[in-house]
Amino acid sequence: MQENKAYFMVRAQVGNESERSKFDQWYGTHHLPLAMDKLEAEKVWRFWSRSDPSVHYALYQFNDMATLRQRLASPAFKLLIADFDDAWPKVTRSRDLIETVQAV
Repeated sequence: MQENKAYFMVRAQVGNESERSKFDQWYGTHHLPLAMDKLEAEKVWRFWSRSDPSVHYALYQFNDMATLRQRLASPAFKLLIADFDDAWPKVTRSRDLIETVQAV
C-alpha cells in the first residue's frame, strides 16, 4: 500500500499591493529556491488568494508525513523561518500539515 502524499502549507498575510509586489518578487526569487534546497520538497505551488488579495499560500509536497515531519524538525527549517522573519518581520503566517486521503 502506498503512503499518502504530505503537504506543508504556509499562509502569509502580506498587506497592501505595494508590499505584495515586493513580497512576490522576494518569495519567488529568493525564499522559494532556498526552501526547495533546504526542505528538498518534491514539488511546490504558490498562490495568491482571489478572496483576499493580501493572502499568499505556498504548498510544499513531500512523499509522506514522516519525511515532512523530519524536514520540519531540521536546522534547515529553522534557517528558513529566520530568513522569512528577517525579511518580513510584520507579515503574519500560519502553517498546516495536510495529507491526501483521496485523489480522483
